[in-house]
Amino acid sequence: MRILLVEDDAQIASFVAKGLKQAGYTVNHAINGEDGLHFAQTEDYDLAIVDIMLPKLDGLSLISRLRHKKITTPVIVLSAKNSVDDKVKGLQAGGDDYLVKPFSFSELLARIQAMIRRTSLNPEITILVVADLRLDLLRRKVFRGEKEIILQQGEFVLLEYLMRNAGKVISKTMITEHVWDYNFDPQTNIIEARICRLRDKIDRSFKIKLLHTVRGFGYVIEEKE
Repeated sequence: MRILLVEDDAQIASFVAKGLKQAGYTVNHAINGEDGLHFAQTEDYDLAIVDIMLPKLDGLSLISRLRHKKITTPVIVLSAKNSVDDKVKGLQAGGDDYLVKPFSFSELLARIQAMIRRTSLNPEITILVVADLRLDLLRRKVFRGEKEIILQQGEFVLLEYLMRNAGKVISKTMITEHVWDYNFDPQTNIIEARICRLRDKIDRSFKIKLLHTVRGFGYVIEEKE
């Protein structure tokens, strides 16, 4: 899941981004409204978190422009303003939720999860399954048959993305855009290395292999006949 964070306060941005990454989300951060608008118009995000008081372009104007361009990415508005009028303005501009600063990360995370459930095409899905491989999104656990497989956070996120697209060939570019952020260096072999470690954990001890390399194209997770 990809989240766009538009926040100019470095301390708040660091706090939120770190928490979201630990929760398994990919986070792209913009420090002003113009950059946030550019990211939102050129990339696909599952959700955006937008502060109201931003340099170059304020948050409400950013959201209004997105809605004018028919971009329906769910938006949680962040603001230090707590009046009813301010909340109404945020929602009327096109925001889907409004969170007042200061806030706890647990509340923000709960609102994000609720928002994604409401907007997801499959809101009830909490377990992804490919053959005998199961990924439990709520408990953050993975099983192959009855055996639990322990994954690092990055491996879990990668496996989730592959399983959400089971049967489809996923390119390195697609993995870069959805699993890593803009700080990722595409010249490194981190994708190949992580695919190798993931394959070692979910396939090596099992007769049926599920994670396959499609040479020249990318990777696919499926049970081949």
